[in-house]
Amino acid sequence: MRLWTVHPRYLDAKGLVAAWREALLAQKVLAGETRGYRHHPQLARFQAESDPLATIAAFLAGVADEAENRGYHFDASKISSRRFKGQIAETSGQLLYEWGHLKAKLLVRAPLLARKFRSIKTPEAHPLFRIVPGEVRAWEKR
Repeated sequence: MRLWTVHPRYLDAKGLVAAWREALLAQKVLAGETRGYRHHPQLARFQAESDPLATIAAFLAGVADEAENRGYHFDASKISSRRFKGQIAETSGQLLYEWGHLKAKLLVRAPLLARKFRSIKTPEAHPLFRIVPGEVRAWEKR
């Protein structure tokens, strides 16, 4: 499961679909609708919020918006009606770690996109996140 800090615009088609499916799974986990993945490290930042379900819904909305911008149809009715209105803090180290991880994936899966993004040193974050100084998160599996 990868709930990307980077903006969904940087994901290739396969990555965008995977982000959608994995975030829907995360929503089920946070809603208590499944027993698996309850302790997955990618859920930590959502579980730390006062309303984790609203927070993951905001994350899903950002992915759905990007899909719509590309002309894809993701069924937004699957997103919880609860919405988080603000942003949550995420570290610059986490953002840059994920950026490196994504660029390596794109080199293999979508070399044209990798080439398009190669000059970007610091990507834009998913709209849910407000980037603050800091290191890679302790929950990140490296």
